Amino acid sequence: MSPVDEILSQVPLGALAAQLGVDEATAEHAARQALPALLGGIQANAEDPARAASFAQAVQQHDGGLIDGGVDLGQVDTADGDKIVGHVFGDQRDLVVNQLGGIGPLGGAPAGDAPVGAQGALGGLGGSGLIGKLLPLLAPIVMSYLAKKMSGGGAGSGSLPGAAPGAGGGLGDLLGGILGGGAGGQSGAGGGVLGGGLGDLLGGLLGGGRK
Repeated sequence: MSPVDEILSQVPLGALAAQLGVDEATAEHAARQALPALLGGIQANAEDPARAASFAQAVQQHDGGLIDGGVDLGQVDTADGDKIVGHVFGDQRDLVVNQLGGIGPLGGAPAGDAPVGAQGALGGLGGSGLIGKLLPLLAPIVMSYLAKKMSGGGAGSGSLPGAAPGAGGGLGDLLGGILGGGAGGQSGAGGGVLGGGLGDLLGGLLGGGRK
């Protein structure tokens, strides 16, 4: 199971859709855009020596219990989520949101009501406004997921021995393992969780720009 699927399995899509004001299919498509972006953005920061320790500490400050037995969206702190998104993407936040929402070259907007794949743009399904609302909702869930992995918990892909608590390298190793093929899954089209245009986008904006 890919990390995206693992996280989504703990998120009540009906409640998420209601909070976003869309149908469940649209909420799921949007989440499959936002989750890889968050994971990849955190990975890019964890690989930057200047930011790795602070991101590892931020992950450990989140309770892995948030995702135990299914996420209660009422317990998600979206104000905290907004800060996380800001720290992950920095001054590139609007560009990432717009790209994921289908404004720009990533994936291209679908025609009419055509179905959207996991790596396709959301231009016809709510676009950047939907992604902008979704990221702060999902960010604390992603941090909780990573906190649980760093502490050696979590079903599915299991714990990773190299992810020692308190070490920036541990978080980088953890993310490298689950995003670099260690989870053994794909989140739709592309060669992995961050396949195709999304991987190129995040690598260019975050990886290359901060090292």
